[in-house]
Amino acid sequence: MGKSLTLILAVLVVLALGGAAAIPLTNQPTFCAGCHTIKPAYDSWARSSHKDVTCVDCHVRPGLSGFLQDKVYAGLEDVAITFFGTPTEPHNLQSHVYSSVCLGCHRAILRVAEVSSRDLPSPVKEVGLIMDHRDHMAAFEKRGQGEGCTTCHSRVVHGTPIKGYPIVIPRGHVKLDDQPHTPDLPPDSKLWKTTMADCMRCHDGKQTHEGEVLSNRCETCHLPDKIGGFLF
Repeated sequence: MGKSLTLILAVLVVLALGGAAAIPLTNQPTFCAGCHTIKPAYDSWARSSHKDVTCVDCHVRPGLSGFLQDKVYAGLEDVAITFFGTPTEPHNLQSHVYSSVCLGCHRAILRVAEVSSRDLPSPVKEVGLIMDHRDHMAAFEKRGQGEGCTTCHSRVVHGTPIKGYPIVIPRGHVKLDDQPHTPDLPPDSKLWKTTMADCMRCHDGKQTHEGEVLSNRCETCHLPDKIGGFLF
């Protein structure tokens, strides 16, 4: 009985030491980049504004539950798929980043009701964008459809600026920024669709929130005195 207990304890110690050594290693972006499927995502991350933020900082929620679900379980599942299944093509990868993780660094945005040109790049500044992040986040939570920060900002880390924008934001839909744009991705792939999407994905005059159809009037999202000259 004593020998069995000693063996069990020895195995547990080895596993604990192995886990303690493996966790820091697997937390490194270079470890993630070792998978050919993830390599394109790593390359875009290394060029992005978030290049000093590690993969696990965004993709693993803090706390024991987040660690077990987002890192241990999801990581083992990815390993199993890589070695025993068919890995997803890079342009069809999907990964849900929880808004709570984004707000860990960007919570100040909820205190800003933007009806100004603050921090807005051209040409968005010229069309008088109106954006209240707090209202949108509250609406996303009520709708309960998994929407959040990445609904509008999905390509910030794993994408590149398009149509002359200096930063990665949803593509526009007025003639001011009507530069031809076709993503260098397979048409209708997951990443192609997210790159091509804009605010009209929700404000299409069809989707509803709290029993009301979301308005697709220009003045819903733009200042009337600015948007008029830029319409088709």
